[in-house]
Amino acid sequence: MFNIVLVTPQIPNNTGAIGRLCVNTGATLHLIKPLGFDISEKALRRAGMDYWHKLDLKVWESLEEFFEAHPNRERFFFATTKTDRPYFDITFEKGDYLLFGSETSGLPGELLENHPSQTMTIPMTKEGRSLNLAISTGIILYEAIKQNFDTYKELM
Repeated sequence: MFNIVLVTPQIPNNTGAIGRLCVNTGATLHLIKPLGFDISEKALRRAGMDYWHKLDLKVWESLEEFFEAHPNRERFFFATTKTDRPYFDITFEKGDYLLFGSETSGLPGELLENHPSQTMTIPMTKEGRSLNLAISTGIILYEAIKQNFDTYKELM
């Protein structure tokens, strides 16, 4: 249905929650190395992630490798606090790629500069801080599902 791309995620609990979200929504999860945690079978079992085997997971060695495999980036959308365009102004389509940066540094600035019309943000007050990565992913993914619910119903 949709593709969630986490670029160098650092916090295992966030990625675990996003993995569960992907299983429950039929989304594919792409993890771009380096990761800030271990995803070996032993580590997953110890963490109690009994749903991980149901996850459509793709792990990439680098952002460059991921982009080489996906040369057409027309349907890529980049989540960032460095834009004014709210996510709900985007018309999402089945198969879109929703990219999120690491919890500590976000997406690379060069990536955002090269794709300014494909950036999106979650509106927040000036008093707050960036939202948790798993929460941000859920907000945007469910907007994409809402916009494509007739197609999504096939998965239910």
